[in-house]
Amino acid sequence: MAVVETSAAEARAGLPMSKIRPARILLWTVLFIGGMLMITPILFMFSTSLKSAGQIYDLRLIPQEPSFANYVEVLSEGKFFRWFLNSSLVAICVTLSNCFFDSLVGYTLAKFRFRGRQFVFIAILSTLMIPTEMLVIPWYLMASNLGWLDTYWGIMFPGMMTAFGTFLMKQFFETVPDDFIEAARIDGLNEFTIWWRIAMPLVTPALSALAIFTFLGNWTAFFWPLISITSSELYTLPVGLTSFAVEQSIQWEMIMTGAALATIPTLIVFLLLQRYIVRGVMLAGLKG
Repeated sequence: MAVVETSAAEARAGLPMSKIRPARILLWTVLFIGGMLMITPILFMFSTSLKSAGQIYDLRLIPQEPSFANYVEVLSEGKFFRWFLNSSLVAICVTLSNCFFDSLVGYTLAKFRFRGRQFVFIAILSTLMIPTEMLVIPWYLMASNLGWLDTYWGIMFPGMMTAFGTFLMKQFFETVPDDFIEAARIDGLNEFTIWWRIAMPLVTPALSALAIFTFLGNWTAFFWPLISITSSELYTLPVGLTSFAVEQSIQWEMIMTGAALATIPTLIVFLLLQRYIVRGVMLAGLKG
């Protein structure tokens, strides 16, 4: 019955079944293979977290004797919750900072006409061409001279504002009609209020995408926190998981358990907000 209804719908749409069915089969096959390639490492991660140390090199996806003992051991230690709180604090603070400063600078570059505006915008964009590895030494010297090493601020300051976020928000603010801005000015609103109450609600998809990408990026950040932190009390989750690897042995089951627990919040964020991610990326591509 479903096949008959599908065929009738395709016929009404003027699409011959002989032409559309092979294309659909090919499309779904490619999507299925791509999806499996992406999800297989995640499945192995969760599978390994349910194995004992003696089963680590057993590559079967379903463990022979699955156990939650690794989760109990990881969660029973107070360090993991401390790492979790550190990652949450860093990711949330950096995300809020990016949403505020990137959108404010993007609005200024999009709606104000001043001398050197294009030069400032190009200078900001040019930083995207600099690899992060080349910035680590200047960041470290700055943090060392200002006493920021081994502090929360030392972890967060390099990402409090980003060129990508500024570019994204500028592109969206340019779509806000100037008539709205002028009408608000005539009504006597100051520029900050216009930005907050008039322009910001009109760029919600871009702001949502920026917030999600920034949060996920800082949640999984490893390189800079590893360099800037020396105290175990300030470890973020990615850095803390390295403590399970020592010279004598590597506790892969514990690493995978911690990684699985760290992945759960990102999966929840994606599942709940995926429509904002897709919409933001699509619109950003169109605006770019």
